[in-house]
Amino acid sequence: MTQTVPARSEVPKQYTWNTESIFPTDDAWEAEFTAVAESLPALTQFRGRLSEGPSVLADYVEASEDVTRRLGKVFVYASMGASVDTGDQAAQARSDRARGLMARYGAATAFAEPELLQIGFDTLRQWLQTEPRLAHYGHYLDRLERRQAHVRSAEVEEVLSQAMDPMRTASATHGLLANADLRFPPARSRQGEEFEVTQGTINALLSHADREVRRTAWEGYADAHLATKNTMANALATGIKQDVFIMRARRYTSSLDAALEPNHIPTAVFHNLIAVFKANLPTWHRYWRLRARAMGTDKLRVYDARAPLSEHKTEVPFEQAVDWIGEGMQPLGEEYVDILRRGVLEQRWVDVYPNQGKRMGAFSTGVFGTYPFIFMSFNNDLFSMSTLAHELGHSLHSYYAWQTQPLVYSRYGLFVAEVASNFNQAMVRAHLLHSNPDRDFQIGLIEEAMANFHRYFFVMPTLARLELEIHERVERGQALTADYLINRMADLFSEGYGGDVNVDRDRVGITWAQFHTHLYSNFYVYQYATGISGAHALAQRILDGVPGAADAYLQFLKAGGSVYPLDALQQAGVDLASPEPVESTFAVLASYVDRLEQLV
Repeated sequence: MTQTVPARSEVPKQYTWNTESIFPTDDAWEAEFTAVAESLPALTQFRGRLSEGPSVLADYVEASEDVTRRLGKVFVYASMGASVDTGDQAAQARSDRARGLMARYGAATAFAEPELLQIGFDTLRQWLQTEPRLAHYGHYLDRLERRQAHVRSAEVEEVLSQAMDPMRTASATHGLLANADLRFPPARSRQGEEFEVTQGTINALLSHADREVRRTAWEGYADAHLATKNTMANALATGIKQDVFIMRARRYTSSLDAALEPNHIPTAVFHNLIAVFKANLPTWHRYWRLRARAMGTDKLRVYDARAPLSEHKTEVPFEQAVDWIGEGMQPLGEEYVDILRRGVLEQRWVDVYPNQGKRMGAFSTGVFGTYPFIFMSFNNDLFSMSTLAHELGHSLHSYYAWQTQPLVYSRYGLFVAEVASNFNQAMVRAHLLHSNPDRDFQIGLIEEAMANFHRYFFVMPTLARLELEIHERVERGQALTADYLINRMADLFSEGYGGDVNVDRDRVGITWAQFHTHLYSNFYVYQYATGISGAHALAQRILDGVPGAADAYLQFLKAGGSVYPLDALQQAGVDLASPEPVESTFAVLASYVDRLEQLV
């Protein structure tokens, strides 16, 4: 008998996210979509007028921010519906229309920054002192001044904004192919039982106790991607070409520079991470050997990376996971925990369980004026609990930023985002390791920790190495083909696995295709590794009882985008411009390997 996944309509409402808090019905969304679209011409009437004085500029800022708030809700509602059921054609249409409206808004407001540059920063700063409605825009002007060389004329900015909608087609195509069209063969147990493989169940199957279930799930999942390798490679190649086009249009020296400089992150941060990662690969090699010994096998397979090392798997119902997360975050205070519990258990922030058509992965979403929603596929285990903790880190970060900052600073950069998410995992894990001495539970918890490190401190840096190479390849005018991507990915993973894991080159090499959004976000994946490094450094300060550490962390969450990312982290107590936090986090990884060795 095949274990199946329910249809979307069969999921109990309390385990679906609260989209009606944004718009009560699809018709209400439609009405607001039309109203926002009709408001765009009013913004274009400010074109050529911003230099008339501070009151005119303030009027424009107020008008554009009003549209930004409303458009954000239109976009989030549409994207939420498309994520939970990729087969829902109406939801997909709303998502596509919302992306188009975002591009139209960008084109309608493209004149603003070129006009601000013409006014001049001395004049603008004087206006900030005389017009109260502009008083909080000082940091925004600092950012604009630093990137003024990369702001083009109003005409060019308008074209670039209009191009953003068609430019998202490559990523959208890859995502729809993977999430809506791919069909995976069922996984099979040694006894012949079948398990349905979907984007929402694959991770749970890869941690199944039955090796045959893991093998068949992993191979079938990889093979489905391999069957469409050329289409996916073409989509990714288009995405990389788009990055290179934007880099050249904005006159940066490289795609890496174009990704990092706007947030004032030196490229040395990226290169430091890769260097430290490569230097510490022996720690991973030691872990693979330990895992093989514990499993009683001569040669580990890639699908054994999350195999349970204890016969007693810890079942973690969703409500239990919320309790444990709340306990782990208690050092941040009652307010933080109360917001978290109320959001999950009463306000329905989380879309909890797998269903047919639900896309892969987990993420936090929302905008200024909505709840900070969470998308995931909870599978009643420690891995799912950790994922929930991770996404709650993002959502509480958003909650505090939205509650504290004005709209202009309500969004924070990806560089700091992955610190907040991994911080929650580190805190919850430390709490549970301390509070539950049961051997099987400890083994399961360290397995979860190692699975998390495997994703963020092994897979992501490896993807980052590939990402740098393929951007540089396109910058040189060279092609990206499916075979090149598969072979280069297999080479990089083979280096990471060493001689201790049997690498099926094609199935390991197709890993790039299984990250349906990450490689389309210009140099995003390296930030998982810097994020987990910053997270452990900040969590350790609180666990060690450093005076003021918890309050400093909360201030970091509340800062939003009002300070530069590296500065915000330094104020909280960690310097990610230095390789030291990455090196220290590898020491944490090594300590988990030591602890696991003692237990097994």
